[in-house]
Amino acid sequence: MFDRIKSLFSAPEGAPGEGDDDHETAIALAALMVEAAKADETKTAAEDALIRRTLIDAFEVDAAAADGLIATAEARQAAANDIHQFTKRAKSLPLEDRIAFIEALWSIVLSDTVRDPYEDIVIRRICGLIYVDDVDSGAARQRAQARLNEQRSATS
Repeated sequence: MFDRIKSLFSAPEGAPGEGDDDHETAIALAALMVEAAKADETKTAAEDALIRRTLIDAFEVDAAAADGLIATAEARQAAANDIHQFTKRAKSLPLEDRIAFIEALWSIVLSDTVRDPYEDIVIRRICGLIYVDDVDSGAARQRAQARLNEQRSATS
């Protein structure tokens, strides 16, 4: 899902370097994931695990680096007055990557098996700020839901 994003963020060591633009973009995307996961006021272990896995896959970092990104993102998200500082970085990505990111957000919020209206609102707001239309967001949600259903069927 994040192949294009991976190519944007591949540094010589394979991970965004601290303090550079790639690292800041990774933190911004992680902060938006945290924002979406917290929208229903309940951030589950499943959502945490999916955020971690998404960062590992998208940015080709190890678990420790992903945990560092999450810790920094959570601190910045908690201190932020709004999400504009995070969406500003996300909207500079190509459209296909923004849609892939929205699909990842849907996967995160749907992973707890409850579709909460507050999560819908947050994702819709993020879509508006990064210029992903409702049709693309809806298709991304359907793909995320189908993938989650497949995973649940496989483990049953």
